Amino acid sequence: MKVLKFGGTSVGSAESIQKVLDILSAYQKDNQQFAVVFSAVGGMTNKLIEMSQLAEQNDDSYVNVLRLFEETHYHIIRELIPVKEQSVVFANVKGTMNVLEDLLKGVYLVQELSNKTLDYILSHGERLNAYILTEAANHQGIDAAFLDARELVKTNNVYGGATVNFELTNTNIQTHFTNTTQTQFITGFIASDSKNVTTTLGRGGSDYTASIFAAALNAEEVEIWTDVDGVMTADPRKVKNAFSLSAISYKEAMELSHFGAKVIYPPTLQPVFVKNIPIRIRNTFNTAFEGTYISEKTGKNRLKVKGISSINEISLLTVQGAGIIGVTGVSSRLFTCLGNAKVNLILITQASSEHSISFAVSIEDTEKAKEAIENEFYYEIQANKIEPVRVQKDKAIVAIVGERMHHTPNISGKMFSALGKNGVNISAIAQGSSELNVSAVIQKKDVSKALNALHDSFFLSESMTLNVFMIGPGLIGGTLLKQIQEQKSYLLENKGVDIRVIAIANSRKMLFNEQGIDLSNWKDSLENDSEEMSFDTFFERIKELNLPYSVFVDNTSNKQIIDYYPVALDASVSIVTPNKVANSSSYTFYKELQDIAKKRGVKFLYETNVGAGLPVINTLQDLMNSGDDILRVEGVLSGSLSYIFNTYDGSTSFKEVVLQAKENGFTEPDPRDDLNGMDVARKILILARESGLKLEPEDVKVNNILPQACIDAPTVDAFFEELEKADSVFKGMIEEAQANNKKLCFIAQLEDEKATVSLQAVDANHPFYSLAGSDNMISYTTMRYKTNPLVIKGPGAGAEVTAAGVFADIITVSKELS
Repeated sequence: MKVLKFGGTSVGSAESIQKVLDILSAYQKDNQQFAVVFSAVGGMTNKLIEMSQLAEQNDDSYVNVLRLFEETHYHIIRELIPVKEQSVVFANVKGTMNVLEDLLKGVYLVQELSNKTLDYILSHGERLNAYILTEAANHQGIDAAFLDARELVKTNNVYGGATVNFELTNTNIQTHFTNTTQTQFITGFIASDSKNVTTTLGRGGSDYTASIFAAALNAEEVEIWTDVDGVMTADPRKVKNAFSLSAISYKEAMELSHFGAKVIYPPTLQPVFVKNIPIRIRNTFNTAFEGTYISEKTGKNRLKVKGISSINEISLLTVQGAGIIGVTGVSSRLFTCLGNAKVNLILITQASSEHSISFAVSIEDTEKAKEAIENEFYYEIQANKIEPVRVQKDKAIVAIVGERMHHTPNISGKMFSALGKNGVNISAIAQGSSELNVSAVIQKKDVSKALNALHDSFFLSESMTLNVFMIGPGLIGGTLLKQIQEQKSYLLENKGVDIRVIAIANSRKMLFNEQGIDLSNWKDSLENDSEEMSFDTFFERIKELNLPYSVFVDNTSNKQIIDYYPVALDASVSIVTPNKVANSSSYTFYKELQDIAKKRGVKFLYETNVGAGLPVINTLQDLMNSGDDILRVEGVLSGSLSYIFNTYDGSTSFKEVVLQAKENGFTEPDPRDDLNGMDVARKILILARESGLKLEPEDVKVNNILPQACIDAPTVDAFFEELEKADSVFKGMIEEAQANNKKLCFIAQLEDEKATVSLQAVDANHPFYSLAGSDNMISYTTMRYKTNPLVIKGPGAGAEVTAAGVFADIITVSKELS
């Protein structure tokens, strides 16, 4: 014998009820013995409560709710019962509806709604649904009989949440089933007292009914049919990667339910727990799924943590003070006064110093708990032996649950590490000696991020999801998106990194998709499905989404955007950027960003600030971190200027070479932004700071190569005209260099705490002499690399290499945070 229970979501419509009947038909064809417990039609219990409360308030709109309630059931009859057989069913249902209408009319007239009356009103939901399903089942070949549980399940007269008389109830159930061979369709949730007055069984009442019948009949299994694939590792509405568990233990089910899992309500299943009757959670809408098996044992899989859950809307109260240290009876007084005030404690923790006791309660109990404590410890508070009760609202609890956590090292460490890396602050911690769960109190706003971070850490430890927010999908950004799309599968399969681009924005529009933007058509989506771009809104949205393992990528050269860098870092969002503005502004701002990143445990990476895709900054940091002393840094740090001076040989005008560089995309739209040397100055300034020097932008000496007329030209076209006029200046430079068997290089130097940028002529013995095209070269002379400097050479410009450098930094973030 099995006892099956179908909840409101499984019987929410005629279509879903037909699925239930199909399931039961299959059981009957397999010659399985079973009994079925039904809840009310989905949403109808709430309608009964609503109409009752409206009637109590003398609000005649209760009639409208009643008519909706009636029509819902009539529609099910029309859909599931053959037309010729409907009249009898309609007549019986109408008779019950008339009784309900009279009841509500009475409540309306006297404006009073007792728990006793409400129980009777609520019973109509289960009674009507079970009766209609019995008739429908019989017309579809199932030998079913309607069973009103009030005839068998006996309780006391505490209406709204009655206590079952198990001795009498078990006898009634066993006697009834001995005398019948038909499949019983049982009303859930309802019972009756010794005077046969209707009572209800409280929260999870239909589960309780199934449990009561299964225990009385010594059933082989209880199947609870719902609308999800069993018990999942986390709430799938909050954790998209949550998956179903094949088996968990009673204890694990109890813990997960306490911490917010909604599939079952274990207190109502206590009768089957006691008899070791297993429970299976099935999905009405996915019968192929075998369900989650709940029994005394935890199951065969070796997962240490079985589930991650949460409780929202709690407050954390703290009682502390020198007056409770070493004083016996304080805890007893505290918990007694809270118990007397009917305050339920969700979590308790006490410091070993005995200086403080903290506990979590529901939001609704907060003021009641505070008042009870202040009354109990009134004199101690007045004497300053105990401080006023500290209340922290807007809190939540996240918990990891699993029987195999017992005696397993580093479970708590892994939990706290995952939360810490994502900027989730822990206010209190609790763990029982059974090690069945570890709980942490956090800010309510961080729940979703915490659940996802913990789920990734414990269930997807071989992979992680990196959430990318990007501004600047131009040449570099667009190339980066293409590289991410092409490499996405490889990274997931071989490196365990799932990169999801959550946001893309340009100067006009921004596009957000929490599940990840489809990179195959991001341009169309940004153009057609986006909203107006605003820096304030963009960064506020990042904070609101509060996703774990988030990284902001700035592919612009925008000066305004750097004001939002501290906002992102302070929200525990890492930053990757080729934008040099932040690191080459004031030293104070540069240091502030470094400090915030360190404090929040996130990354601020900018390898592409100096050498596009070349490992310039990482190499310098490695030298510094390993204890080497930087004596001299020398480099050709501009791919644009490298191309110009590697190409210019005097055979064509300097203007033509610069124009060619511009047309090839090597220079900024206004080539003066390259030729004035300020871009190179910013790069050597960044390297100076990375080597430990506190230099400001004005400390970098730049030897300008442009005549003043070129600098003052009002437009780019005018600039090229002036450049043509000044051709003799540049021709003289190249001829002088050639006469001495040298070539021109635009070189940045850092030595003796001084930084300079200048155009120099170098001979064949110099490393820079061999440069060609747009290549960059950086030379580090250190105590270890004193005779032969450490040289890095490669492309210093171009969208592909720069995007690749940004991509590499993104991967580095994933490695550091995973």
